[in-house]
Amino acid sequence: MKESLHVVCPRCTSVNRVDALRLMNHPVCGKCSAELLPGKPLEVGGDAFEKHITRSDLPVVVDFWAPWCGPCRMMAPAFETAARKLASSARFLKVNTEREQALAARYGIRSIPTVVIFKGGRERARRSGAMDAASLVRWVEQFTD
Repeated sequence: MKESLHVVCPRCTSVNRVDALRLMNHPVCGKCSAELLPGKPLEVGGDAFEKHITRSDLPVVVDFWAPWCGPCRMMAPAFETAARKLASSARFLKVNTEREQALAARYGIRSIPTVVIFKGGRERARRSGAMDAASLVRWVEQFTD
């Protein structure tokens, strides 16, 4: 692992450099003092989405979902649990495909929920369909090294 990592602030989207050994110690943003790794999914769109996937050294786990989707609503608590468990090793984002149709189209989202893992700005893995928390954590851990 690198000595320091770039982490995008969930509030102001500033890019922060954080010592890798301090990721477990609740680091805060140097610009706005928000907790950098809050342990919960962030609802994002457009520019914030781009910044998180391209500027963060942490893997970024994205749930493409819609409010009318039953399986999406069913998986939401599992996604939150996984975000808590993996707070210091991955960033969890939620993209509402109803509001962010262009983003969903750009990434070829054809069914929801679809979970995509980005690392280094590139897509590394994708799964469609609801997952329970344990399965989601196991799947994400494959990409957090």
